[in-house]
Amino acid sequence: MAKSVVVGVDGSPSSLDAVETAAHEAVMSGVGLRLVHAFGWPSIHPPPGGPSWNPARAGVRELVDGTLAEAGQRAREIAPRLDIRREVTVGEPLMVLEIESRTASLVVVGSRGLGAFGSLLLGSTAVHLAAYAHCPVLVVRGPLNPAGPVLLAVDGSPAGERAVEFAFAEAKMRGADLLALHVWNTWSELAYEDPSNPLNMVVDIDRLRDEEQRLLDETLSPWQTRYPQVTVERRLVRSRIRPALIEASRDAQLVVAGARGRGGFTGLLLGSVSQALLHHAHCPVAVVRGSK
Repeated sequence: MAKSVVVGVDGSPSSLDAVETAAHEAVMSGVGLRLVHAFGWPSIHPPPGGPSWNPARAGVRELVDGTLAEAGQRAREIAPRLDIRREVTVGEPLMVLEIESRTASLVVVGSRGLGAFGSLLLGSTAVHLAAYAHCPVLVVRGPLNPAGPVLLAVDGSPAGERAVEFAFAEAKMRGADLLALHVWNTWSELAYEDPSNPLNMVVDIDRLRDEEQRLLDETLSPWQTRYPQVTVERRLVRSRIRPALIEASRDAQLVVAGARGRGGFTGLLLGSVSQALLHHAHCPVAVVRGSK
């Protein structure tokens, strides 16, 4: 059975935007769409002898039904024939969506929400999903630019291979060009392992540029063979990595990055580049974790 696209729904304008994006993704992928609404039990306890909290009596059921009905209508406007299913779960949204990601092809969330979704990108929800989800996570943010390319942040790491594959597949489905951007600087060079003076090194800029170009070419060549219909621009830029990618996202319809690349601490599940894009990119961001 084909995996569905899952979208987190809470009734906020941002989550409704995410529903529209998720519907597009489901249609392009030829799979169904699951609208998931999660709500937590109150963190405070009722006073002794007071009535217990009952979702039905509190009107929560009607509120949730209305929220999902509106989300379903937005999805139907995008894709009238799409297979749409609704799911209501009691639990923390980030944990519910993490569990949903185990059987999903893609999880889509908005950049701002209500309640537990309200601090998305300012808090831990997007970061948690990007770090722990079992499938790619697409965070809908910024204006939509359907004429722009799919922007791929190339880092050349083994963990980034799934992000490269995802970016090529998205470009093919969207009929878009792929801009493969590899940003490098002198910090891309590993320091010599000299315990007497580990930071004393001389960088051959021309050699380093050639190595980074080779890394970019070797990363893309196999996938260009698999996706010959995708027009690819290979761009090598010497700059600061995060600002360069954020600036390039201004003209993109989607930016795709791996959860973590070559740099940083090996124990981290989400690197600084993907976190920076989640917070500051000017278009939707897809974060793709590498294989375990």
